[in-house]
Amino acid sequence: MKTVKNILQFDELQPTAITIGTFDGVHIGHQKILERLKNDAQNLKLKSLVLSFFPHPRMVLQKDEHIKLLNTIEEKTKILDNLGLDYLIIHPFTKEFSRLSATEFVRDLLVNNLKMKKIIIGYDHRFGRNRTANINDLISFGNTLDFEVAEITAQEINEVSVSSTKIRKALLEGAVKTANSYLGYCYMLTGIVKKGKGIGRQLNFPTANIHIEESYKLIPKNGAYVVKSNMNNNVVYGMMNIGYNPTVSGTEKSIEVHFFDFNEDIYFKKIQVSIIDRLRDEHKFESVSALQNQLAKDKTQAISIIKSL
Repeated sequence: MKTVKNILQFDELQPTAITIGTFDGVHIGHQKILERLKNDAQNLKLKSLVLSFFPHPRMVLQKDEHIKLLNTIEEKTKILDNLGLDYLIIHPFTKEFSRLSATEFVRDLLVNNLKMKKIIIGYDHRFGRNRTANINDLISFGNTLDFEVAEITAQEINEVSVSSTKIRKALLEGAVKTANSYLGYCYMLTGIVKKGKGIGRQLNFPTANIHIEESYKLIPKNGAYVVKSNMNNNVVYGMMNIGYNPTVSGTEKSIEVHFFDFNEDIYFKKIQVSIIDRLRDEHKFESVSALQNQLAKDKTQAISIIKSL
């Protein structure tokens, strides 16, 4: 899959089949649409293209700085790449872009720039300045500008009954397995391993402290989790704590992973951790030894969960 950062930089000569959306999470509902896009493109001998935007429109139009997203751009790109699509365009979403009329958007960008011959879109999709145009307007444009419109019906969307909002809610409540079932894969965190205070090592549970640069990335509810990661093409399991480490008077929120049977130096490397299950809430224990005992129990429980996979 080729990734393009601006609609105007797209230089493919072959005509395209397109779908449009933020696709946050690329969950099983999204995957159904994208599979249809890929199949239709192949049948019609078109290139499959996903048009997405960043920042999220709500960040720009509603100045919603608190919105949390399920994927970073890097994570979303990797998931879409695995689905076998031809192109992903992540176009900069600005106020100026939002003011394009429906005609300018469809004729100038989709048809003239992206060579669109087919578009697959949700029944409730709205576009153009102030989001005034709908699917009926798109069908009218199609008749004039020679492209086909395929509508994803309310029934098709409701069959899956998944939304990015539901997944965010599940993660914030600690319901990771529910979120994973909606996503169709394990929720992931991606970040740089930074040096911590070495407290985990003192407890005989050395940890990798993961720093996530993207402030918009949703972090699940504080607590202990079972995780896995891919290190040098090997799957490594472990347990992760999200929280403030109250037993040792922690004041800053951290994400720390203790990997089982792994002792390579990964400082300052970027790693991706997939969350399999949740073990418990974060607690303040009466002593460091009580915390150590709990960590030993957590490890036993985590290994039991991993063996059952």
